[in-house]
Amino acid sequence: MDASKFSLLLVDDEIDVLEFLSYNLKKEGFKVATATNGREAINKAMAEVPHLIILDVMMPEMDGIATCEEIKQIPALKNSLVIFLTARGEDYSQIAGFDAGADDYVTKPIKPKLLISRVKALLRRYQDDQNKATPDQLEVKDFVIDSERFIVINKGKEIILPKKEFELLRLLASKPNKVFSREEIFARIWGDNVIVGDRTIDVHVRKIREKIGIENITTVKGVGYKFEV
Repeated sequence: MDASKFSLLLVDDEIDVLEFLSYNLKKEGFKVATATNGREAINKAMAEVPHLIILDVMMPEMDGIATCEEIKQIPALKNSLVIFLTARGEDYSQIAGFDAGADDYVTKPIKPKLLISRVKALLRRYQDDQNKATPDQLEVKDFVIDSERFIVINKGKEIILPKKEFELLRLLASKPNKVFSREEIFARIWGDNVIVGDRTIDVHVRKIREKIGIENITTVKGVGYKFEV
């Protein structure tokens, strides 16, 4: 991977963490900008449109979750990847982070080699996704998944989902009636290098059902999920 092709935005309210991680990422070849709070991060992200944002969760005034949620509402940044940095490793905080639109989760204290490995893994997936010829719209009966606008249309009603929920729904609906195993879903949506709680998929499916009001996503016990038509 040619790291020089990718721009990163590193956000943390601890200056020593910023300097330490920025040094290691730049040494790897990445272009790195920094911010010390959520509002500054949003402004810099809008100006520079980074490929990936490394975002601390616990920040004063505007925490990482709120920052990520606001970033994901900006059309120009919909494809920017997000890795959360946090000292909290509980399942519920991971789910909150993924609900906000995060792509990965790294706990403190941070090992630079591990972070760089996660960054490269996400960017490789980003390249693969960009190279795939995927339709802008996926239609199943009167149900439309619009990947260009990142919205779901069900019976004429437009619904906005967090990134991971949207990607999960799109994956299941891409092959109606196919059973996707939990392992395949984890690999396709979160990536092999991302560690998430066992209940993460279940929570995401439940939220999709609640928000869209559909029963098409069915559970295949002991295996995974499918989108029935």
